Amino acid sequence: MTTIVLDIEGTTSSTESVHVGLYAYARPRLGPYLEAHRDDPEVRAVLAEIGADGAAEAVKVLHGWMDGDVKATPLKTLQGRIWAEGFAAGELTAHFFADVPPALRAWHAAGHRLAVFSSGSVSSQRPWFGHAADGDLSVLVSGWFDTVNAGPKREPGSYERIAATLGDPSELLFLSDVPAELDAAAAAGWRTTGVRRPGEPNAAVPFGGHPIVTTFEEIHP
Repeated sequence: MTTIVLDIEGTTSSTESVHVGLYAYARPRLGPYLEAHRDDPEVRAVLAEIGADGAAEAVKVLHGWMDGDVKATPLKTLQGRIWAEGFAAGELTAHFFADVPPALRAWHAAGHRLAVFSSGSVSSQRPWFGHAADGDLSVLVSGWFDTVNAGPKREPGSYERIAATLGDPSELLFLSDVPAELDAAAAAGWRTTGVRRPGEPNAAVPFGGHPIVTTFEEIHP
């Protein structure tokens, strides 16, 4: 049995659907969300981590991080909570490449485990997979990992920590469109496959010695 660990942006879903769709949804809602949840312990912790005295100052920092595509934990936390509310309200629907849902269902039915490792927070991963256009895919996933509970995606230690939860690294297969992430996983003893999606930012990058596919239909775990 193989455990297949999925990246999201550029792998299961288009980068644009995250950076344009979700980011545009979250951006104007950051300030109102901070104001409405100022007594929430997690929100207070986020403000403290940012080093901001109030919502207005925090929003300037958060918007700067968004503009620079900075993978900052406070930003990921808030975005995840805002997106979860948007999915629950029916205002957001997750995008998946057409080959992904049938492949995930087939792998799951064949007895393979599925997990996710994304720079987006676990709180955003779950509703993303739970609100696909053709049904709830979250029920297929048994492990959720982000840069908080696992670590940076380009460091082998993060994959070692995930393996401590999921099992033998040689039975773990990581799918990603980012060569540096695949390198880190391979250094931790994982199997890897590069996903080269036409039209995505990393469509033309070299993947070194990693196997490469253009659709999940080519993967036979």
